[in-house]
Amino acid sequence: MSMAPQSPRSESVIEFRDVEYASGGRKILCALNLAINGGEILVLLGRSGSGKTTALKLVNRLLTVSRGEIRVDGRDVKDWDVIKLRRHIGYAIQDVGLFPHYTVERNIGLILSLERWDKEKIYARVQELLRLAGLNPDLAARYPNQLSGGQRQRVGVARALAADPPILLMDEPFGALDPLTRADLQREFLSLQRKLQKAVLFVTHDLHEALRLGSRIALLEAGKLVAVGSPEEFLGSSDPLVKKYVEAFGSLEEARGKK
Repeated sequence: MSMAPQSPRSESVIEFRDVEYASGGRKILCALNLAINGGEILVLLGRSGSGKTTALKLVNRLLTVSRGEIRVDGRDVKDWDVIKLRRHIGYAIQDVGLFPHYTVERNIGLILSLERWDKEKIYARVQELLRLAGLNPDLAARYPNQLSGGQRQRVGVARALAADPPILLMDEPFGALDPLTRADLQREFLSLQRKLQKAVLFVTHDLHEALRLGSRIALLEAGKLVAVGSPEEFLGSSDPLVKKYVEAFGSLEEARGKK
């Protein structure tokens, strides 16, 4: 597979079609064409300011495209009811965003309450999700400030999965954790993904994380898609920007060893 930017494919779950986004007179994304398929983790890699998080927020309409279109399940996101769109997409971020005055159970089950699930069904789903996320179901009655950082992050992932959305958007969800906890959560997330087969768009600036998690890696630089391909293709790319990124994280052999 070429490391050139790919063209969208009609069967893809998410498609960026010539997407541009500008704010304050500055272009943040430029003619982005990218497709994410069901069952894969596509990692958006790039340094701060490259447009990664902006691309993510355009998918669930936290931001609105300036030009081009984004399609989810074959429909332009502008044609979706925004509430239905967001309930169709799980969203997990670095600072988790749990409500501090809600218990773990209420945080995870919030979207289910909004969907008018009955209390017994919500309870059963929350218990299932806690086990799925590697948490003791007894934690359901605790509050976020009674949890460790790793536990809070697991709760955030469980909440994103609550309504069983086919799509997950993840913005550096493990970035604030210590290295050992982060590695544990990466392994657990990969195991979870093998079971659930979601379409995952995952943002990180960390090459090692991209290599561990990505089915494919897409490198953004100054709002432009530089290259996209499998981890092996990424490490073996002759593109000067890709090579520069790999070199910034150590030798090629070291990067391979971190995979």
